[in-house]
Amino acid sequence: MKRMIFLLEEPSAEEMLKAVLPKVLPGYIHTEFKVFEGKQDLEKGLARTLKAWRTPHCAFIVIRDQDSGDCHAVKQKLIALCRQGNRDDVLVRVACRELESFYLGDLSAVEKGLGISGIARKQKAQKYRAPDRLGSPSQELARLTYGVYQKLAGSRAIAPHLHIKENTSHSFKILLAGIRKLVKTL
Repeated sequence: MKRMIFLLEEPSAEEMLKAVLPKVLPGYIHTEFKVFEGKQDLEKGLARTLKAWRTPHCAFIVIRDQDSGDCHAVKQKLIALCRQGNRDDVLVRVACRELESFYLGDLSAVEKGLGISGIARKQKAQKYRAPDRLGSPSQELARLTYGVYQKLAGSRAIAPHLHIKENTSHSFKILLAGIRKLVKTL
């Protein structure tokens, strides 16, 4: 069996992936999730987790929020940790700035998922055409949804409605492109 192992910073990323991956992965790929308790826990345990993994035919994907850090520095640090875990074949993706930018890139999914009408029409506004540039996508999403959005419940509600091609988040598109490319190596 061919497997994709996702090493994640937080449970909301797992909820998003559980809804999105069936739309992009072939049925013969089995997915597993190792969810850490925040970015520090991810960074602390990443090398150890990779060293300990013994299951064959696995591809690893690490996903972490950029938050306020430099995207390239965050990615390079994660790559270095993967190498410490004796893996130089890990796909590392950084959500610019936060996972919520994926949701802000598809406001129709937010509207459907949270049941708040009138949000989808705001997609044409400049900040939602390039949501990865927002300083705090989670705060923006909370504001836009009048405080209804909460990380875990929001991910469960919104992610099933995410459109794969129409999303305006560049980091979402890069994540999916990387996953599709990785499938070809399995």
